[in-house]
Amino acid sequence: MRTELVTTLKRKATDLLADLEREKKPILITQHGLPSAYLVDVESFNRLQSRMSILEGIARGERAIDEGRTLTHEEAKAKMSRWLK
Repeated sequence: MRTELVTTLKRKATDLLADLEREKKPILITQHGLPSAYLVDVESFNRLQSRMSILEGIARGERAIDEGRTLTHEEAKAKMSRWLK
């Protein structure tokens, strides 16, 4: 992964954004020698958000199962039929 100084971001923001769009690889921005932020292109960010949403849904489902919050097939069909009308 590419790493750039925050001062480089300040001086060459347009160039860095063009590189992001072309290469689709995140750029780590450091400040005072420490990681400060990541720059990612919009498409990659949206894909990550979508994946995170799916994973959070799976985690909620697993918690529901662990807590015994489940429905029978018939109960689920009845509940969903209200939304599908």
